[in-house]
Parts: sequence; C-alpha cells; structure tokens
Amino acid sequence: MSIASSDISGLAPLDLDVRPILRDGGEPFGEIMEAVARLAPGQSLRLFAPFKPIPLFGVLGQRGFQPDAREIGDGDWVVLFTPQDAPAPSETTAPGGDDWPQPSIEIDNRELEPPEPMVRTLEVLETLKPGDTMAAILPREPIFLFKELENRGHGWRGQVTPDGGYRIVIRSRSQNS
Repeated sequence: MSIASSDISGLAPLDLDVRPILRDGGEPFGEIMEAVARLAPGQSLRLFAPFKPIPLFGVLGQRGFQPDAREIGDGDWVVLFTPQDAPAPSETTAPGGDDWPQPSIEIDNRELEPPEPMVRTLEVLETLKPGDTMAAILPREPIFLFKELENRGHGWRGQVTPDGGYRIVIRSRSQNS
C-alpha cells in the first residue's frame, strides 16, 4: 500500500489533519465533509487521524472514494481517499416509488449524543400512520439507522447537509409490508 503524493487529477491531495480536533474532544465529521465538498474534480483527500477511520471508508465509499490507509506510527494513520471513475450519487435512497407525501413531522436531532438520534427517530416513526413520512436532521450519516429501517420495512431517502449533518426522510411501512 502506498500513499500517493498526487492523484489521478494531477492535483496534490487536499490534506486534512483531524488529530487536533479529536484530541480536543471535538467531532471532525463536519470538517471532513466540508473538505470533500471543496475537492476539485478528481482530487483526492489525504486524512490524518489517530486511528484507522473504518466507518468513514463506507461513508466516502458511497460517494465514490476508494480508501488507501497506512499506519504512520504512534497509532496514527494516514488515509488517501481517491475518487473513482464513476462518482456515487450525493443522495442515498432505499427502494420505493416517487409518490411520497410531504413529511408530517420534522425533528432536529443534531444536538443529541449517540445513540439518542437513532432512538428518537425510531420512536417518532412508530407514531406515524402507514405510508406517512417524517424527516429527521441528524449530526451525521446514520449508517446504523439505515439497517434498522430496512429490517423494519420502512423506506427512506437522505442527503448530507452543507454543515456535514444528514437529513433523512422516512416513509412508514404500509400495512401490507
């Protein structure tokens, strides 16, 4: 494995060191997503972290980036996220038609600590009538919530927000599900 000094675009990768943010007790996800949004077409992101950021591999993989990780000492890692030929869509969806009603409820879970955003979203979802929709604004992409919604038979659509959060619209399963 080698971490390249330039990428397929010919541009130097954009460097982002999240170690100071994490050391100060902060959450770097918003800054990471802002950095991704600033990338030029074809440009890579080189991320420095105090651990191997495996959950981020999936998040950025859904956006068309391939990770190349290497431990650099003292438990620190450098990961080069390189864009692939076919960029992933910016919006993610579960199966379902386009005939969704407007959300009847919108909740803001950005200030909650995990797992409360998922718990609160599922609690509100259970109050909906079959086929109704709700929206939730979350502090990050809800990877674990997606699986839970799928297991319960609900549809969903979501998108990363400009501040690095995530807005998801969930359609309550129909009575036939």
